[in-house]
Amino acid sequence: MYTIDLKGKVGLVTGVVNKYSIALHIARKLHQAGMELYFTYANPDLKERVEEVIPEMNPLGLFECDVQKEDMVKGVFDEIKKKHDTIHTLVHSVAFAPREELGGSFVESTTRQGFLTALDVSSYSLISLTRQAAPLMKDGGSIIAMSYIASQVVIPGYNVMAIAKSALENIIRYLAYELGKNNIRVNGISAGPVNTLSARGIKGVTTMMQMYPQKAPLGRNITADEVGDAALFLLSPMSSAITGEVMFVDAGYHIVGM
Repeated sequence: MYTIDLKGKVGLVTGVVNKYSIALHIARKLHQAGMELYFTYANPDLKERVEEVIPEMNPLGLFECDVQKEDMVKGVFDEIKKKHDTIHTLVHSVAFAPREELGGSFVESTTRQGFLTALDVSSYSLISLTRQAAPLMKDGGSIIAMSYIASQVVIPGYNVMAIAKSALENIIRYLAYELGKNNIRVNGISAGPVNTLSARGIKGVTTMMQMYPQKAPLGRNITADEVGDAALFLLSPMSSAITGEVMFVDAGYHIVGM
């Protein structure tokens, strides 16, 4: 049996909000494999929530990072460089769209500002974070970002976030192409619905979770732990020849047409 050993590796995890966050489950898997981790939170209101759920992982540091502010993104990595001149992993689990942009008519509800906000936070932020992380990946590295099937098919009500996920997946491919020469791999995970804080903000998520066991080949929903396992694989040497991919972790739901 192959044991993934990430001792001596350092990573940055974004997107932990509470105990249900997929990013937290990914971080736990990395920590169990021996990786040391830094974390970020999006705004001061979230700091206490994140502090409550990460102590078990003995974090190297916790930094505020509003990904819409380039100086704040740079500041996170400036702080990391004070302790480590090399990192190995970046977990991008950041997504946001104004609530009023979700659930209604796509053509009537999508505003220019809401569109720009969703693309900025959910998609462009991967470029921004990678721009700062890549120079620290001196021994190569692995980056993952979280996507969803709405990037490829219509999920009514997901609206502008679907557009953002489509952009995110293409960004993954461009980054993988450009950074491959530095032995930096970039991949995505397209997870089935999980009961997270962000999922609850999407109209119809309960219906989605009821549909998956009926349609998915495995006949069930997925767990956040299963997403964490897939992330651990993509962030470990076991996936050393995989880059530019978006891996579905959805009990096979995406392969079924009817």
